[in-house]
Amino acid sequence: MISKRIAAALAGATTVSLLLVACGDNGGQSPASSGDSVKSLTILDYYNNDPDKSLVQKGLDSCASKLGITIQRETVPGDTLIQKVLQQASSKTLPDVLMLDNPDVQQIAATGALAPLNDMGLNADGVIQGMVDATSYQGKLYGLAPVTNTIALFYNKDMLAEAGVQPPKTWDELKATAKKLTKPGRYGIAFNANATYEGSWQFLPAMWTNGGDETDLTSPQVAEALQLWVDLVKSGSASKSVINWTQGDAKDQFAAGKAAMMVNGPWQIPALEKVPNVKWDVVTFPLNKPDQTPVAPLGGEAWTVPLNKDQAKQQKAADFVKCLNSDENELAWAKARFTLPTKTALLDQYAKEVPSMKAFAEQVKTARARTGKLGDKWPDAAKVIYQAIQLALTGKASAQDAFKQASGG
Repeated sequence: MISKRIAAALAGATTVSLLLVACGDNGGQSPASSGDSVKSLTILDYYNNDPDKSLVQKGLDSCASKLGITIQRETVPGDTLIQKVLQQASSKTLPDVLMLDNPDVQQIAATGALAPLNDMGLNADGVIQGMVDATSYQGKLYGLAPVTNTIALFYNKDMLAEAGVQPPKTWDELKATAKKLTKPGRYGIAFNANATYEGSWQFLPAMWTNGGDETDLTSPQVAEALQLWVDLVKSGSASKSVINWTQGDAKDQFAAGKAAMMVNGPWQIPALEKVPNVKWDVVTFPLNKPDQTPVAPLGGEAWTVPLNKDQAKQQKAADFVKCLNSDENELAWAKARFTLPTKTALLDQYAKEVPSMKAFAEQVKTARARTGKLGDKWPDAAKVIYQAIQLALTGKASAQDAFKQASGG
């Protein structure tokens, strides 16, 4: 989740927007030689560790080969990408192709540093609406994401069978099932409720599914969602330590048999596959009321094209982004990395070919972008969310009052 770092970087650099817009002069659209003269593109992303680094490299190399170019790729740690982008913008050395976490696209597009993909013949036809919302700004498309991810409910099949319960479909069932699965040395459910944007991310399925909204965090629907978290912890079905756990910690608890269920994402599947004695499956996040639709947040990264005075190179970069988002590449990347294609038409086919991803493929169809409603103000709302969760789970405020306190009300 890089939005926090962007917010900090922008707050600490009052001239950043000017610098980025100045970099837009880089995109003065001066004439250049024909696209065929472009032989190389530079790329910046944060997939700096294997296996993702090598898997992404294969996709990048495939498109480079198809376009008849070479690529010069730089990878940096995720928590340094935005600062790197800001530095490159100030020195007018942004790469030809830039990968951004999807919640960050609007914030960078707003500075004028990115080229609208629509102007270069690209579109988001057939892409899930949540991702279109995340990668668009003021009616223009600035990024395309080949794959995405979301979160859902993992459960230990043997533990549920032993307890004689089915995977929960409602909040009441979730609480009852978690309680029945709890015993000495084992909690019914694990999740992340820590004081970071990750804690807010994990709360969104409950909040959004219940009709809560980041534009009104003091609504009854949001309070009901927070009460669900409180009930799970207060009953002992979830550990009080969830206020400190990361998603990786929740996975560790689940993999060790210390939690029978967990809220988490498909990026944990490779680790779970290394623990063959844990038989697991996944269902979409439970509903509070039968007429609701499960709504979860969208993860994943988008590929963008920074403005460039060399029109031919800018167009070639756009062609490269288009190639990355072909049906073939979306499916290949999704299968290799336990992610999901972003084109709706590919999801059912993918779910059949990768059964462990079926629930996520279902969940992502109705998933939402975190920046879909608030745009670059999302980090402020996310901070209020995780602060309210902390207040409620530590008993410093009721679920009804926590968001008012966190908002300074």
